[in-house]
Amino acid sequence: MSRWVWRRWPSWVGYAAAGWSLMYAMLGLYWTAGGDGFPFAPIADDRRSGSILEGTEAATGAPIMAVLGLAAAGVALTMARGAGSRRTATAMITFGWLTAAALTLIIPDYTLIAVVAFAPLLMVFAVTGVPGPQDGIGDILYWHRINLIILFAGGLLWAAATLAYQRRRRERCEHCGRRHGPGGDGPSRRTLLHWGRWAVVVACLAPLPYEITRLAWYVGYPLGIDRDFLTMMRETPGMLEIGLGLAVASVAGGVLTHGLVSRWGEVYPRWIRWRAGRPVPPALAVVPASLVAVVLIPAGLMMLWDPAVGDGWGLRLVSVPWVLWGVALGVATVTYHLRRRGACRHCGRGVPAARMATAGT
Repeated sequence: MSRWVWRRWPSWVGYAAAGWSLMYAMLGLYWTAGGDGFPFAPIADDRRSGSILEGTEAATGAPIMAVLGLAAAGVALTMARGAGSRRTATAMITFGWLTAAALTLIIPDYTLIAVVAFAPLLMVFAVTGVPGPQDGIGDILYWHRINLIILFAGGLLWAAATLAYQRRRRERCEHCGRRHGPGGDGPSRRTLLHWGRWAVVVACLAPLPYEITRLAWYVGYPLGIDRDFLTMMRETPGMLEIGLGLAVASVAGGVLTHGLVSRWGEVYPRWIRWRAGRPVPPALAVVPASLVAVVLIPAGLMMLWDPAVGDGWGLRLVSVPWVLWGVALGVATVTYHLRRRGACRHCGRGVPAARMATAGT
């Protein structure tokens, strides 16, 4: 069932984006009428998110949300039906990409990258309970944060709906984006590999400031912060260890990023004995790399909106390059996907997967 749904995504994703937008329009009307739970309303500091909209009064934000939600639902429904003149289509495509960017990159905060990084722990805590003073998962994923995750999911729907409509209007395959005629398969593998290698270099260098500061703190050197703040962190159980763990995860991610331009990212190496020599499923690299690339950008932008240095530049400024990290990882992932994709099952264009597997890098 899930495979059937995925294969037909261009036919239903526009309706899904319309339904999601209508849901938020109805919520906007509810909050405009005085309903409780407006997700950006001023709240206690321990329940705040880092969203750029945090602290917005319901009387201001809710009506805007309702109007934009209704307008978005109408645009998404029109796109799902493939309607619109050339000028109207251009306007709707522009609206769609702006909406997707706002929902996935601008409005969210670091919550998304935290959920991705700590997903295994969160699943354990859901069963065992959260250690320390927190009263369950609800003290970590409260409504202001859950709302940002829902907005992010809506942004992904909008990106997919806009992409499908754009391809349809440009007479490309809705599934793979290829077009008829010479050059319809896009840049050559050599060109894609060249772009991908440069993107991997940038993706590995961008998080270095973050990694270096967290390692320095763990060994007792207050790089980018004052000594009192480091003392406070040392006295808080697990705080320095979490920072070190994230730095190590970042380094490990850099190693895995090299797989997007290496032979072992396309064919399992010999040291993986049970899979050695077999092609690596492209989705195994594309899906997690795409997710990480997208969630890195709002986390970095959040620091850019408020690059406070009251306790030292090492706290926030070193995370601003995450924006560049996310963009570079996204470029490397796209080039990997374009190199690895075989012939499209829907339009038949492209190089068969069997030839791709023997083409090398």
